[in-house]
Amino acid sequence: RIIVNKMPGGAYKLSRNAVLVAKLPASFTAKSNWRGSLPRDVLCSFCRSNHFSEPAVSVQSTREQTLSVSTEDLQQSAEAFTCEVKIYSRSQELILQYSPREERHRKQMDAIQRTCLKVLHWLNSLFEKPDMSSEELNLLSEQFSFCSTDQFLKRFTSYRSLQKVGGDAAAADVMEYEPTLFNIKGQSSGVTPSSGCLASIRYSVSLISEERIEKEFLESREEFEFEFGNEAVTSQVEAAIAQISVGQTACFRLELLPVDLILAAADDPAAALSLLSSSNCKMEYTATLLQLTEPPEDRMEKALFSPPLSKQRVEFALQHIKESHASLLVDFGCGSGSLLDSLLSYPTSLESIVGVDISRRSLSRAAKLLHTKLNKILGSDSPSCKIKSAVLYDGSIANFDSRLYGCDLATCLEVIEHMEEKEAWFFGEVALGYFRPKILIVSTPNYEYNVILQKSAPNSTGEDQEDDPPDEEENNPSSMTCKFRNHDHKFEWTRPQFEHWASRLAAEHEYGVEFSGVGGAVDVEPGFASQIAIFKRQQQEEEEKPEELVVVEGTHHPYIPIWEWTREEE
Repeated sequence: RIIVNKMPGGAYKLSRNAVLVAKLPASFTAKSNWRGSLPRDVLCSFCRSNHFSEPAVSVQSTREQTLSVSTEDLQQSAEAFTCEVKIYSRSQELILQYSPREERHRKQMDAIQRTCLKVLHWLNSLFEKPDMSSEELNLLSEQFSFCSTDQFLKRFTSYRSLQKVGGDAAAADVMEYEPTLFNIKGQSSGVTPSSGCLASIRYSVSLISEERIEKEFLESREEFEFEFGNEAVTSQVEAAIAQISVGQTACFRLELLPVDLILAAADDPAAALSLLSSSNCKMEYTATLLQLTEPPEDRMEKALFSPPLSKQRVEFALQHIKESHASLLVDFGCGSGSLLDSLLSYPTSLESIVGVDISRRSLSRAAKLLHTKLNKILGSDSPSCKIKSAVLYDGSIANFDSRLYGCDLATCLEVIEHMEEKEAWFFGEVALGYFRPKILIVSTPNYEYNVILQKSAPNSTGEDQEDDPPDEEENNPSSMTCKFRNHDHKFEWTRPQFEHWASRLAAEHEYGVEFSGVGGAVDVEPGFASQIAIFKRQQQEEEEKPEELVVVEGTHHPYIPIWEWTREEE
């Protein structure tokens, strides 16, 4: 346990009393979603355990300037915070400095916690590769905007022995351990986890020896809560939970984790060591999904809309598929495949579906979802389903891949707000200028509608009011200083801002554009909750490929296919 506490994420594992299951989350979404010690406290614990001084954290407040709707004048926006972290030796020599000037946060607390979390993940990358050379370390520092001093290099070298012991334990969080003997117990309730929800599970982990037919208990929790989709538990546990519904239990076995982790969790280390000496010893996990709490955004929408906005967006896309008789659909930013999965439940003209996303974990969930659905449809011999092929690609939607040029219909639903504004402009240029779909449907939240959502939300959406109390402006609809709907949104546009973005792109690339939405009405203020732009290529017949695309055809394939499905010919 001393070794685990010296690891960057070790203090977090210990704070959750879940050494074999918990993992330092990928991001600090909100205080209300975080469980265990906060990132700043974890970083302080790491510094103390490794004989550094307490980390020096400084916060600066700025007023960001953004372009007005006309893109001609600069205007002041809400207050934003940046954070800098410095780590010193006990003798006050600077060892490490992280100054992410480009990262701005709407809350002071978020700035502190997210910056400290970045430092922890950077340090964790060192423990995952204990034999990293000085050149590799410098490259890693440059990649993540860290400034490491010669003092840090000396201290890093001096910890080689610790890293060789603790490094295996740190690396276990990212290593691929394939589960065996996986089985699910209990009837499906139909209530399954989605990214951003809080999942509550009951679990136990044991050592099992098939040779001795013995089992040694290691770790258990009657109730363990974590944010699903945020890498807050090991990948194997999250993958298991993704396949069950509330009330069901998943049981699986893994190859042995690093001995240091096993001994840190064991109540009886001697008994655990004895069992480890036997051959064919494995880890046995049992996890029951007790409860799910939806993300605040979903709860806000359900309080006002029936059916939910997500289903209304699917129905909107479905209507355009029927009207256009599209055979090939590409979903940019497909996430866990909810849109593609939903479309398979309806009779359409679609013969091929494609999903693109940058999250391998989300794509993995999408692959399982679509594979099950397609095989079920195929088994039922449904004449309404014409799907012949399906592909999921790992790649950025801001990159062009010539295999998807000129598709019948493309969707990008509730995605662009997760990008920086300049990236959203760049995506529009790539989508209309290079991919050239016949129809492109883009949806994004209407910022003007937030005041209604947040006034109508149930009390549960205000869980983190303690660290972000509302002020007078937030209760005044005319001030337009509402919170964003999701912690991960980089921006949310008003109707004039969205229409300016879409109209300018359409004019530049010879597209027509129409505006619509779901949730609300066009002639009732403040319009739709989710605003939609429908781009239609003015030259609908088959276009001749631009010369620059012909040159790269067959070679410009940056997307990596991670799952493919083809209907077998009878």
